[in-house]
Amino acid sequence: MVRTGSASVAAGPTLAVVAREAGVSVPTASKVVNGREDVAPETRRRVTEALDRLGYVRRPRFDAAKVPGLVDLVVHSLDSSWSGAVLQGVEAAAHDVGLEVVVSAGLNRTRGGRPERGWLDKLIARGSSGVLFNLAELTPSQYAWLDTHRIPYVLIDPVLEPPPGVVSVGAANWQGGVTATEHLLSLGHERIAVIAGHQRKMCSSARVAGYRSALATAGVRHRPEYVRHAGFDETVAHRRMLDLLDLPEPPTAVFVCSDHMALGVYEALAVRGLRVPDDISVVGFDDLPESRWVAPGLTTIRQPLAEMAAGALHLLVRMMEGSRMEGTRTELSTRLVVRASTGCPRR
Repeated sequence: MVRTGSASVAAGPTLAVVAREAGVSVPTASKVVNGREDVAPETRRRVTEALDRLGYVRRPRFDAAKVPGLVDLVVHSLDSSWSGAVLQGVEAAAHDVGLEVVVSAGLNRTRGGRPERGWLDKLIARGSSGVLFNLAELTPSQYAWLDTHRIPYVLIDPVLEPPPGVVSVGAANWQGGVTATEHLLSLGHERIAVIAGHQRKMCSSARVAGYRSALATAGVRHRPEYVRHAGFDETVAHRRMLDLLDLPEPPTAVFVCSDHMALGVYEALAVRGLRVPDDISVVGFDDLPESRWVAPGLTTIRQPLAEMAAGALHLLVRMMEGSRMEGTRTELSTRLVVRASTGCPRR
């Protein structure tokens, strides 16, 4: 776990330690700390004595006008520039409003889809005022737990369609797929393949839908054999590109639904002795730093990751202050960034 931000948390025993000392669960100890009435008198006495004995310092509730609050950011991993951009956006926005951010990599689940108790207990023990989930795939029990404990949360680029009423922020993935395909069509390509991520993920299916829509609008025949899924994995994308090249009529251009997978495509083309864009054009998606480092530079669809993350943080702050959200889904625009990986097809 990484803690970042300008505010600091006073040292002392955690609520989990207090709960263990009193022989109760962390949620029960939290109820006592927060003045809830649904606690038995004897239980309240044991918890109160443990609080006093251990010197637990009660954290005041979040009030943007008075004290800095604490929020959690749960990211899929910390080993990618994608997550780095999200962290940068959250950190900058949190600094502006005087919040501290605790960063966790991943949210594990026990068998049966129940929330992983340790992480959830720590969430209460820290006194977090809200949670940002990035690329999270929450279970119904996790949603229910957050709602039961009245913890505000916002999803950043959710993996699956969230339940009704859940606030989320993402990119205009469908329009990005349209824009990428239209760019290749404008160069004269008609044999355009797509290497997508996970078939069931919202962002991936939306990008493929945009690709198909652009082909249909242009009157170009959709070829099912040109649609491949690689699970956002660079190595799998490499194999899928080789499969496409082995078709009787291989594509002259490929829309790759992430810059990371595009690196695997570049490698596959190099293995076959093909040049980008002379032999085949490539468009990515994300506009990560890697897209500028590769040679030739990767034409890609920029999704505003830092802006998405900052927007999610500001929505979370409004929820923490008690505001009700009028809409549950916010989409930020994507745009085409043209570099050297696309050109006209060979005649």
